[in-house]
Amino acid sequence: MAVADRHGLPIAVGIASGERNETKLVLETLDARFVKDLPEKLIGDRAYDSDPLDTQLAERGVEMIAPHRMGKTARKILTQDGRKLRRYRRRWHVERLFAWMMRFRRLVTRYERRARLFLAFAKLGCIAILLRQPAFRGVRRLGDPNDEPTAAA
Repeated sequence: MAVADRHGLPIAVGIASGERNETKLVLETLDARFVKDLPEKLIGDRAYDSDPLDTQLAERGVEMIAPHRMGKTARKILTQDGRKLRRYRRRWHVERLFAWMMRFRRLVTRYERRARLFLAFAKLGCIAILLRQPAFRGVRRLGDPNDEPTAAA
């Protein structure tokens, strides 16, 4: 499981066994984040539409934005309006993060037997993604016209 910011850069990454529900992994993944501050809003798919998860995230100051599951809309118990779901369209940033992570062969095919080593390689992949971003490094792109060297006086 991974959490990305609005630009698709990784904030947190975590792994777990396949039997665990993703709503149980959200809080563990947020606790293992790379940055100090929690995100204000978290966007997820229909699987993250859980009232206990919403209350747990609200206690931490995080707003969960997820479309309602089918059973909830049939019972007409709606907890959010459509305006917040407009942000759901930006979920492709997370999918782009997963596409960037699939460039690393050790993450596509899990060769490690130990979960700790696989998590280490996932974090190493996140570091490589972050270092490739010029905005994260604080430098401009090559060929930028404002990047001309200045003469020393």
